[in-house]
Amino acid sequence: MSANTPTATHPGHQDGAHQVSRWGGVFAMSFGAFAVVASEFMPVSLLTPMARDLQVSEGLVGQGIAISGLFAVLTSLSVSTLTGRMNRRTLLIGLTALMGASGALIALAPGYFPFMVGRASIGVVIGGFWSMSAATAIRLVAPSKVPRALAIVNGGNALATVLAAPLGSYLGSLIGWRGAFLCLVPISVLCVVWQWISLPSLEAPSREAPGSRTRARDILTIFTAFKNRTVAWGMAACGTFFMGQFILFTYVRPFLETVTHVNVTQVSLVLLVMGASGFAGTILIGRFLGAGLYRTVMVIPAAMALVALALIPFGAVFAVVVVLLALWGLLGTSAPVGWWSWVAQAMPHNAEQGGGLMVAVVQTCIALGSTFGGVLFDSLGYASTIMASAVVLLVAAFLAFKTKRVALGA
Repeated sequence: MSANTPTATHPGHQDGAHQVSRWGGVFAMSFGAFAVVASEFMPVSLLTPMARDLQVSEGLVGQGIAISGLFAVLTSLSVSTLTGRMNRRTLLIGLTALMGASGALIALAPGYFPFMVGRASIGVVIGGFWSMSAATAIRLVAPSKVPRALAIVNGGNALATVLAAPLGSYLGSLIGWRGAFLCLVPISVLCVVWQWISLPSLEAPSREAPGSRTRARDILTIFTAFKNRTVAWGMAACGTFFMGQFILFTYVRPFLETVTHVNVTQVSLVLLVMGASGFAGTILIGRFLGAGLYRTVMVIPAAMALVALALIPFGAVFAVVVVLLALWGLLGTSAPVGWWSWVAQAMPHNAEQGGGLMVAVVQTCIALGSTFGGVLFDSLGYASTIMASAVVLLVAAFLAFKTKRVALGA
């Protein structure tokens, strides 16, 4: 998951109300978001052929998502410190170039270890890009245009959610999984050229500017401080949700092939349905937030747990599986919108630090979830993976309930 939707104007917005908006740069960032999310989750739709070609299990290939999450966390917590005064335009272009190199390395990997190196590289891109994308978009437009700019950038994320998995599966059936990953290279090159042309020079924020540096110790202070118990419980609930989601989601394709017994075309269709329903969910969930915020983030994981459990008795019935996974996509893709709204509510004066914490927590839990799901899938079979996902999602619902009680002083 790539969830880095910002919730407050960047404090480094320096050009005032009369700033000329650079929409070309905003759309370049949106295209970058699309490419990053597509690169991150491409293995989900190609797990089976990759495992066969690399001569390892589906669970081990799934660890490629885990390692990218680990490196995304490390990068998100250290990118400001490590890059210092580097111009942010140069840094973004460099990260995009690394994304292309990662896709090429994965596509040409002669074995499992080079594949994992490529996945670690894309993790660096994920952490660096999402740590800076929101602040960059905000600096490109006048303050009054910030909401529109952020919506455009996150539109790339939503579009990748719809297209990446089914398109990857379809391309894999035509040109093989290596060819599908090679397609990421020209996309990255196009993104580099677009950023080179449209992004202005972006000097690093002043170290004295409040909120300009999100360090690990600052994040941990927020997380553990007694006066921020709501943040601690909320982040635990959010992270547990993503862990439960990715215990199952990472292994959707092998489930469809071994239990539902579908062909590659049908796999692509199911993934497209999941993505489309998820896109619809991100649009619809706004109606349930506001006063119903906590109720929404409690109900979603509980409902997803029921959907997951229903896959066990009905896993061999294609039509039922399509409906269940469509519901899974609708709920799972919309949930992060609710949690980002919660960050804005829980940390109105530290939204940027909260965003950094959210990225770290989410990526860590995606890594843990995909790793745990892979171990279960390889050793005990699909039913154990599904049941573990359901249990963790129910824990997430309970933690969301606890967050509500703490926040409201109940």
